Amino acid sequence: MRTKIPIDIIELESSNYHLILPSQFDGNETAYWVVDTGASKSVFDINLAEFILSEQEGSEDLHAANMSEEPLKTSLGSLKPLFFGKLKVDNMKVALMDMNHINELYQKVSDYKICGLLGSDFLLKYNAVIDYKRRVLKLSDQKSGY
Repeated sequence: MRTKIPIDIIELESSNYHLILPSQFDGNETAYWVVDTGASKSVFDINLAEFILSEQEGSEDLHAANMSEEPLKTSLGSLKPLFFGKLKVDNMKVALMDMNHINELYQKVSDYKICGLLGSDFLLKYNAVIDYKRRVLKLSDQKSGY
């Protein structure tokens, strides 16, 4: 199945653009993601516990560019089912971390409350194509080979 999801492009600072993608959890609660092509792993806000299906014991080091030289300690988790357009994603694996600092940054220029960052793990799995001209993200659940 292929689906197109509208994206919003916001300018956090002069010539510093970020792509915002909506999703829906059960109950049609909209959750907003930042599309982060430079992130290797998708991240979700640990403060949104109502959407986390399970959390694994232990932690993982997550290297975050431009945030710190030291890796961030995160835990791993799986999310409750959610939809990106028509595409249903079950048990999405994510790193869990407190995203309050990210939301403080976004609230300065937008009304979006960010639930997470979509990293390359997700983008590769769903063959993501960003169409800047049409402002859509195209996803497919066809096997990508990665």
